[in-house]
Amino acid sequence: MQTQKPIVFFDGICHLCNSFVDKVIQLDRQSQFQFASLQGETAKKILRPEERTHLETVILLENKKKYHRSDAILRVLTKLGGIYKIFFLGYLLPQFLRDGLYAWIAHNRYAWFGQREFCRLPKSDEKDRLLP
Repeated sequence: MQTQKPIVFFDGICHLCNSFVDKVIQLDRQSQFQFASLQGETAKKILRPEERTHLETVILLENKKKYHRSDAILRVLTKLGGIYKIFFLGYLLPQFLRDGLYAWIAHNRYAWFGQREFCRLPKSDEKDRLLP
């Protein structure tokens, strides 16, 4: 499957992950991103099995390159432009610190934010942005 827009892969049953996707959709006025759950068909076609089963990461696929964990989050936020370019400062932290913080939050996300019974379903105005 080839797409020209970057795809953000996320845990479809995680409330924190879904809130992140909702916020990015709201702020992404240029509709530059598409989204797919790690549990979905698009992920099965594009990602390796070990990437799909490790639900504690966000993966950004952009120009055939994959970004994981904090790199994916920072890249998405800075590409939103405007005030969100300030997140570029996150790159000043060494990756092992950024990913360590990311891993701690990811490990506790279900306990802190809960989880859904099923993956996120697109609203009518999101159908072209949320891939199966």
